[in-house]
Amino acid sequence: MSFFRRTLVSLAATALMVGAAMAQQAPPHPTAVPRPVAPAVPVPPPPDVDAQSWVLMDYATGQILASKNPDERRAPASLTKVMTDYVISAEIGAGRIHPDDTVTISEHAWRAGGGGTDGSTSFLKLGSQVKLEDLLKGMIVQSGNDAAIALAEHAAGSEDAFANLMNAYAKQLGMVNTHYSNASGYPVDDHYSTARDIAILSRALIHNFPEDYAISKIKEFEWNGIKQQNRNALLWRDPAVDGIKTGHTAAAGFCLDASAVHGDERMIAVVMGSSTDKGRADAAMALLNYGFRFYETHKLYEAGKALATPRLWKGAADQLPIGVSDDVLVTVKTGQYDKLKATMDIPATLIAPFKKGQQIGLLRIALDGQPVQSVPLVALADAPQGGFFSRLWDSILLWFHGSGKKADADAK
Repeated sequence: MSFFRRTLVSLAATALMVGAAMAQQAPPHPTAVPRPVAPAVPVPPPPDVDAQSWVLMDYATGQILASKNPDERRAPASLTKVMTDYVISAEIGAGRIHPDDTVTISEHAWRAGGGGTDGSTSFLKLGSQVKLEDLLKGMIVQSGNDAAIALAEHAAGSEDAFANLMNAYAKQLGMVNTHYSNASGYPVDDHYSTARDIAILSRALIHNFPEDYAISKIKEFEWNGIKQQNRNALLWRDPAVDGIKTGHTAAAGFCLDASAVHGDERMIAVVMGSSTDKGRADAAMALLNYGFRFYETHKLYEAGKALATPRLWKGAADQLPIGVSDDVLVTVKTGQYDKLKATMDIPATLIAPFKKGQQIGLLRIALDGQPVQSVPLVALADAPQGGFFSRLWDSILLWFHGSGKKADADAK
């Protein structure tokens, strides 16, 4: 073997030995190590809780995530005061009454403090004068029947007239299975509501009057030398819970309207007809935890962003930007986001003029073929008519283009 060939063989052998040594010392390539992947966990059915009727609602979307007898009409007991709070907050917002108003406690209100729905009272003295904002705290934190009636009389002149206001606001909110006869929740035959309706009301209270809603997380309030604790036991169990109201009568059982926030998500749980005070708290907590663990909310489309720019006929512009006026949010079970499908239902022929915000069609969202939401599609800009000759030319083209009632398309 020549010197040159022996040298090459020696170098090759040395390279193999060095490579083997490096291979023994070098750590394995990161991609060679399998990474653990969490298995897909099926979403279990909702918990079996101690309540005759209940609802779990996602606050952001208003979707009912789980329920039992959600539309069963039941005595709401002091959950009535959520509507009393809503009406008072709305009347304050309209400028008809004010937080610093002085309210004189009538005999009717004073007597209610000694009995009524569950004997709950703020210990208001007959003929005394109390600030409206203190009455609100007495009604919400202490569940005072006397405070509720005093507020009603101040806002409407009488409790009966106030009940008419309550029913008007209930109708406005779409509470189709609710009728109020008083402001406190005193049990009478024509005074009823449902778990779904109370959830709808609670969502509106949180959204429309957040400052007044914040009163419901106050843990205790003192009036007339007597300090009382909020009866919502969840305020002590979980710092995420910030409301809303308890209720109890013999006819209604134990009721709780509760809400909590985890990060950007808020859930509302309404339980009616629990057998014990602890039972209602356990039931509401279990439902809230179930919602946070197994559901997630996604923003599908952004308000004001064009989802389609269909052809515009006889307009100053050739296209019309179409989108949604509010963010489109959908709440689904964990892991089901990819199963959502959105389609747009819009007319095949759009002829100017259109005004910004004018409804053009519908955005339909489905999950596994089942409808979830229908959202109006609106014009995102004014679309005035074009000039005479452009309209004339488009009229000619439309003869060839043809027309149809609608066009379906996948949303962007």
